[in-house]
Amino acid sequence: MGLNRRQLLRSGVGVSAVLLAAACSSGTESAGPPRPGGTLRVGALGTPARIERDPHANLSNDSDFLIASLVYDPLTIPAASPTVAARLATAWEPDAEGRRWRFTLAEGATFHDGSPVTSEDVVWSLRRLREKAGPSKMPAAVEDITSDGPGHIVLTMPEANSQIPLLVRLMSFTVKKDTTDFTQPIGTGPFRLESFDGGTARLARNDRWHGTPALLDAIEVTMFDSVTALGNAVLGNQIDLASNVGAIAGRSAAGRGDLQVVRRPNDTLVGVAMRTADGPFADPRVRTAVRLGVDRGALVDQVHSGYGSIANDILGTADPLYDATITQRGRDIDRAQTLLREAGLDTGRSYRLVTKAEAPGEVESAQVIATQLAEIGLRVEVVTQEPNTFYDQTWLSAPLYTISWGTNDSTLFFANNLMSSGSNRNETAFHDAAFDAATAKALAARNVDEQAAASRELQRIQYERGGYLAWGMADGIDVATTRVHELPTLGGFARVQLERAWLS
Repeated sequence: MGLNRRQLLRSGVGVSAVLLAAACSSGTESAGPPRPGGTLRVGALGTPARIERDPHANLSNDSDFLIASLVYDPLTIPAASPTVAARLATAWEPDAEGRRWRFTLAEGATFHDGSPVTSEDVVWSLRRLREKAGPSKMPAAVEDITSDGPGHIVLTMPEANSQIPLLVRLMSFTVKKDTTDFTQPIGTGPFRLESFDGGTARLARNDRWHGTPALLDAIEVTMFDSVTALGNAVLGNQIDLASNVGAIAGRSAAGRGDLQVVRRPNDTLVGVAMRTADGPFADPRVRTAVRLGVDRGALVDQVHSGYGSIANDILGTADPLYDATITQRGRDIDRAQTLLREAGLDTGRSYRLVTKAEAPGEVESAQVIATQLAEIGLRVEVVTQEPNTFYDQTWLSAPLYTISWGTNDSTLFFANNLMSSGSNRNETAFHDAAFDAATAKALAARNVDEQAAASRELQRIQYERGGYLAWGMADGIDVATTRVHELPTLGGFARVQLERAWLS
């Protein structure tokens, strides 16, 4: 999503969305074959003060990002395995050095006004994204985004980077060259904007779309400023789909014959970042003690009401290259106490754990962790900050704070962006030569076997001496009427990809 600093990596410079044909909920069993027609009424979170129409800007409202994702096409979108699927780009390949990536654009793609999409339109859009949002959303420099003749564009990187197709997922929205006014947007996506009023929008099917045309006649998006209001709307049948409404509404809807709970397993990883460069958690024995001191199963039960699963201190759990053979870390109070003594940590004082109300259950998790760590002799004081204050004052610098990330970006994506020595988003100030070498090797890998071997090595290092306590993953919960079919069921921002949905 233009998104806030957290969302920009989740979205697939991170995000996590999926190709719905590969992962969908079929709704009721007696629905029969997919049928065309109808208007899907969707509720999504947002606040009027943060409404943003520019697709290359900071789309911090879920409602704005939903609208943009249906009106505009990115180059690629996330999927399950492999983690990248085609959208406006239908194919991509690197040169022999892995630095120059050539993308082939969809043949016959047009804008909503019928004009053809050109490589110049795409180049202009990506350069604009880089200028407005920087390298976090567009990895190639402005001068390194070029046309390669009709139907092809090139992104050139200073070093080999096997992750480029993943890094342009979802955020690389294409607009017409020289467009700066988006009040009447002309996109290339599966739906076109008919009306917009204060965050509420009506989108009509784009019959010219280069992909398989949507079945729905239209989608109406209504913005809600709280999860409670969003949940009440779907429970009261005022909308057909409540997007990312959470476990409370899910429990209320369960068992009702007119509603379905769409559970997107392991949607968001929640954990703690421990600063490794200096301070009380610089000693790896202390970090291991913290990881051994928590009861992960109890955290999932208490914080996520059972709508989730335990994690194993590695980011990127939905990556096909995720190493599930690494021993699942459990609770060991005696070993944790021994490690704290060996490290000489001052257990006579308390340590601040800073948190913020961003991901579902994040603040609650900090309170439970504080209680659990008291049992190994580590006193933790939970401090809650507003998200803006947190990112201005705490993120990347405090010794101990909570984190949350989407799950279906690759382990290499997280390694390179959050843990490598050269990253400006190194959450744990982790500097490890062997880890950096494994990351560089994976980025430069020319085949899957080489990348898998390097990925396993960087995961092992992260598990053994990294700075994360990644204790669990929360499921994403959407609630819909039983008339709605083929909704996304993979984690993250898959919920915005509604072009395959239909109504019975």
